[in-house]
Amino acid sequence: MSIKETVNNPHSHWMDGTGPESDIVISSRVRVARNLAHLPFPHLLSREKAEDVIHAVQTAIENRVFREKMGKMELTRMNELTPVERQILVEKHLISPDLLEDFERKAVVLRDDEVLSVMVNEEDHLRLQCLLPGLQLNRAWELVSRLDDGLEATLDYAFDEKLGYLTACPTNVGTGLRASVMLHLPGLVMVNQIKGVLGTITKLGLTVRGLYGEGTEAKGNLFQVSNQVTLGQAEEDIIANLISVTRQLLGQERAAREALYRERREQLEDRVGRAYGLLKHARVMTSDEAMSLFSDLRLGIDMGIIKNIPAPLIIELMVLTRPAYLVKVTGKDLSPVERDIYRAQLIRKKLSAAQQS
Repeated sequence: MSIKETVNNPHSHWMDGTGPESDIVISSRVRVARNLAHLPFPHLLSREKAEDVIHAVQTAIENRVFREKMGKMELTRMNELTPVERQILVEKHLISPDLLEDFERKAVVLRDDEVLSVMVNEEDHLRLQCLLPGLQLNRAWELVSRLDDGLEATLDYAFDEKLGYLTACPTNVGTGLRASVMLHLPGLVMVNQIKGVLGTITKLGLTVRGLYGEGTEAKGNLFQVSNQVTLGQAEEDIIANLISVTRQLLGQERAAREALYRERREQLEDRVGRAYGLLKHARVMTSDEAMSLFSDLRLGIDMGIIKNIPAPLIIELMVLTRPAYLVKVTGKDLSPVERDIYRAQLIRKKLSAAQQS
């Protein structure tokens, strides 16, 4: 799939809902930060040196041995994309919002299936990423590790015998690994336990962020939980710890859902039904309202209250109805009011098609 096909297609493999525990764990992601030896970190790079990094990565992915091992991966400079196309890559979680800043000296590498990607000249020279549906952290780490080995065969990484891999941010020094899961936790929110649960998580050395990472809100009851530091820990231990905490969260979320169904069934079914009704019939819909209603509807689908809508469609709609995709779909710039009208129209169309299939 070319980069143009990627930005025109709202679906990604991580939205499939095919992985383990996918009723709660929307996706698993593993990123590793790497820097090239003998070059300043990206925020200190001259434009010429930034070009050197991009060229080095381009050469590495075109290497015959690398292609045989990893398949075809395509590098795209960020300045080759329109502002809308760049934002779509953020909305699909294929790049971070940071890659949009000073984009003239940055690039992204994508594999056809969008499972593997590399951000070039973000906070570090390289940010390798694997994104999979459900709870698949071990598999994601396996794929990223293979990609890392493939690149390191050609590239000279900045590495210290005592500290490990050197990174721009001190919290990433060591393994350079950041593992995360995106969780849908409406049950814990509805029973007012989410604050206490997330507070406990932070005490365990993990961090909680919103839908699009650091500094973003947890809209749609979606939370990203990830490790905080990497120094002095083996990659396998970081992954195992996050899996263990995630399984605890799964148990707590399922218990909350069961309590809601047992003790407040009518209110729960009413909330889900109202969300479904609004999404099917509303003529104007803000982004925040849509995210809240999507969460309620997804909960209803996962609990068997709504039976004729596939669960993965809701995650796809969360991406498809974001501002950049609406501009892409309509082919024109939209005012906020027009955007809300088109969003509602698109949701009605997609839900209607799902019912008839």
